[in-house]
This record gives sequence, C-alpha cells and structure tokens, in this order.
Amino acid sequence: MRTCAKAPCKSCPYRCDVPSGMWAKEEYDKLKAYDGDIGEQLTKNAVALFDCHQRDGQLCAGWVATHKPQTLLAVRLHSRDIAPEVFDYSSPVPVFSSGEEAAKHGMRDIRRPRAAAISAIKRLSRKKARDGW
Repeated sequence: MRTCAKAPCKSCPYRCDVPSGMWAKEEYDKLKAYDGDIGEQLTKNAVALFDCHQRDGQLCAGWVATHKPQTLLAVRLHSRDIAPEVFDYSSPVPVFSSGEEAAKHGMRDIRRPRAAAISAIKRLSRKKARDGW
C-alpha cells in the first residue's frame, strides 16, 4: 500500500518555504498537470501517481496535501494501491494551493537561484550521492 510521509520533505516543491529555483523546469512543469477537475487532468494525462523525490515508494506528501486525494484522477485510478490514511492527510507545514502556484514560485529564480536554493541543492545532492538514488 502506498502512503506518504508525515510532512512534505524539506525540499518538496509544494512547500511554501522551499527556495525558488531548486528543481529543474521539467519538475515544476509536472506540478501543473494535476490542477483542475478530473476532465482537465485527463487532457493533461495526469494519470500517474506523483512520487516523492526523496522517499522511494511513497507518494509526495506535498502533492497529496495540495490537491486533496479525492480530487485527483491518478488517485482514483490507483485507489486500490493507496493506504486509507492518505485520504485524510493534512500537511503540518504550509503548502501552495495549486501546482500552478508552486510551479510559479519555483520557476521565479530558476535562472539565478539564490544562496538558500544553492545550499539546499548541495544538501540534496550529497544525500542523493550518499543514499545512491
């Protein structure tokens, strides 16, 4: 059964406190596909579950908190694989109200990330090298 963390990762693109410019444009573009009603998600081909960037096999907690599982086509298609507690998940940290809002924030400094983003990228790169993902 797929579940999510108790809180979105410290580098989650859905978190309001994550520095802008931390992720590649392609990662921010993915966030927008899950916005809108089921029909809109279908036209954007948002049928895959959105996995955590850091935790293998877990759903992105920021994605779950931002979109509310009941509103996601991907969740409806894969509901048998999702733990019941995911449907009641609430983030303990502020997240953006939509993928569009999260992507807009993330893209703002993508060409010239500020010191906080550079530091976070380095931290995440070290973790990735250490953990082998």
